[in-house]
Amino acid sequence: MANDPNLNLNDIDVSTGTAADVEAMMRKYDRESNTRVWEGTPKLVVSVILAAFSLFCIYVTLFANFLEQVRMTSFMGLVIIMGFLTYPAKKGHVKVNSLPWYDIVLMLLGAGAFFFYTFNAHAILNMRLKELLTNPFYTAVAVIGIVVLAELCRRSVGLPILCVAIFFIAYTFINGKTLSRTAYEMFYGDNGILGTPVSVCSKYIVVFIIFGAFLEKTGVSAFFINLANSLTGRFAGGPAKVAVISSALCGMVSGSSVGNTVTTGSVTIPMMKKTGYKAEFAGAVEAAASTGGQIMPPIMGAAAFLMADYLGVPYSNIIVRAIVPAILYFLGIFIAVHLEAKKLGLKGIDPAMLPRFKSLLKDTYLLLPLIVLIWLVCSNTRTMQFSAAVAIVVAIAVGFINNLTGYYKRAKASSGAAAAGEVPDSFTPKTIFSALEAGGRSCVTVAVACGIAGVICGCITVTGLANQLISAIVGVSGNSMLLGLFLTMICCIVLGMGVPTTATYCIMASTCAPILIQMGVPAIAAHFFVFYYGIVADITPPVALAAYAGAAIAKGKPMATGVTATRLAIGAFIIPFVFAASPALLFIDTTAVQVIVVTITATLGMMGVAAGLSGYLVTNMNILERLLCVAGGLALIIPGTLTDFIGLGLIAVGVAIQFTHRRKAA
Repeated sequence: MANDPNLNLNDIDVSTGTAADVEAMMRKYDRESNTRVWEGTPKLVVSVILAAFSLFCIYVTLFANFLEQVRMTSFMGLVIIMGFLTYPAKKGHVKVNSLPWYDIVLMLLGAGAFFFYTFNAHAILNMRLKELLTNPFYTAVAVIGIVVLAELCRRSVGLPILCVAIFFIAYTFINGKTLSRTAYEMFYGDNGILGTPVSVCSKYIVVFIIFGAFLEKTGVSAFFINLANSLTGRFAGGPAKVAVISSALCGMVSGSSVGNTVTTGSVTIPMMKKTGYKAEFAGAVEAAASTGGQIMPPIMGAAAFLMADYLGVPYSNIIVRAIVPAILYFLGIFIAVHLEAKKLGLKGIDPAMLPRFKSLLKDTYLLLPLIVLIWLVCSNTRTMQFSAAVAIVVAIAVGFINNLTGYYKRAKASSGAAAAGEVPDSFTPKTIFSALEAGGRSCVTVAVACGIAGVICGCITVTGLANQLISAIVGVSGNSMLLGLFLTMICCIVLGMGVPTTATYCIMASTCAPILIQMGVPAIAAHFFVFYYGIVADITPPVALAAYAGAAIAKGKPMATGVTATRLAIGAFIIPFVFAASPALLFIDTTAVQVIVVTITATLGMMGVAAGLSGYLVTNMNILERLLCVAGGLALIIPGTLTDFIGLGLIAVGVAIQFTHRRKAA
């Protein structure tokens, strides 16, 4: 499969990590992967609770007319119960069917605090503020609810976001806020736990998470993998290109960088290693592509729903504006893996081993749930949660159609789908129950992260810290837009390390987005800017969970995999500067001609940067050629006629030198 005489596949370790290896790696680095072990009747009970929670969320978002505080507090109370049933106190070996007494006490106290608010919401809302602040019982309830939620965050999400929350809470005390006042603002107020993040999570995000669980049960992930194989598998380094395309498609549904890396990576990473890619590169490709799934329309993970709510625009508006930046991101990765394949002399997969595109056409009905969802959301005829509920019903219908058409048997016959374990034996009522259970379990960490993010945002609002941060960065940057963007990027990356995307975006939207808006960046561009830098934390060392998952499957070095993934995903670090400086990329105050010009120059720029970082174009590059291509690519990416001509000139010189070297070598 390789043309390079110096490359001997016999010297390459083509073995991959087992499911146990992946689980061990993720238990070490990822809190979300460290769960209790239930068997027998206790497992059934927990599964029923999780599935019932999913049904409750669907019912509440569609039919219930609860008071907002009732809806959110009941939601968080149930999340507390499910969280303690799912996550143990510490990492390591977990006893089967074990729930220690102290966990039971914490679960009852935490859930009780939120349910107390649920059943007394009307009375609490009608109470005078002074009465609430001077009553120690209400303060104690609030403190218990916040502390238990923080403990669940430590277990399910991790310490980074909790440390950030503790810092901001301490800052409120330093600024003279009393315990009762802080407890009131964080627990009973509209800017704390019950703020925008939890409101959006309980209303929109949870239903879309459940929809994603149902969609996966239809076997659509296997269809995406086979589709990517049929389109790009035969070309140079085909398996890596399959990983980029399939991960983009699967990632937009799952909304989880780590989950998508494990799902599609179990198929694509072994294929990449057998083709000749190194373990670290194979794991990095999958991690970078899977992480980008969260910026891929139409689903875009959970944070995009928050963005629509923060900006007060329809979700369809966010989808349309995200298209071009997402294409540029994946184009950058695609070019990088292509050049790496050419550099190593790697071939593609034997066409006889690949699924035929025509044979996949009869399975395109699998996309019907996505098509219905996109149509309902973009037409603005129904609410987002209603659209997701309809899409869930369509996904169930597609599952039963699969039974009639024999899709599951055909998919199981495909080695890729079977290896991925993506296709159940058939779609039955048990499958529906399993999807509801999976959806409920996936909601826990997102809801907990949103709750803690609400605390952080509440502290920032109460203390006025956001205004101080805005003044500091605007003052340091002066009149330099580029410096202001760079400082904001650093803030986003530091605050977002080890924090889930949803929570990261909430923090960034409260702290960093206003900085950019103050400097004259359009609001939508500012929010997209911080959204992108919140996502790359999953592949940016030292906290790069998606890269660690890819390394576990590829049996590569975790840190080296993270560094390589960062290099491959360089577009995520560059593209936000483009649409912040030239919002035409987001279709803001622009014409069709401007969009076309910016897209073309940015694409050429991404190609130049990818070539320079890869060290190969038509032959191996020396340091001068690499610098020319990277500098030219960056100049093309920066909007402006002068920079475009400079960029084209630099890249042209680099390309000319490349062809000269190749002629001499020949």
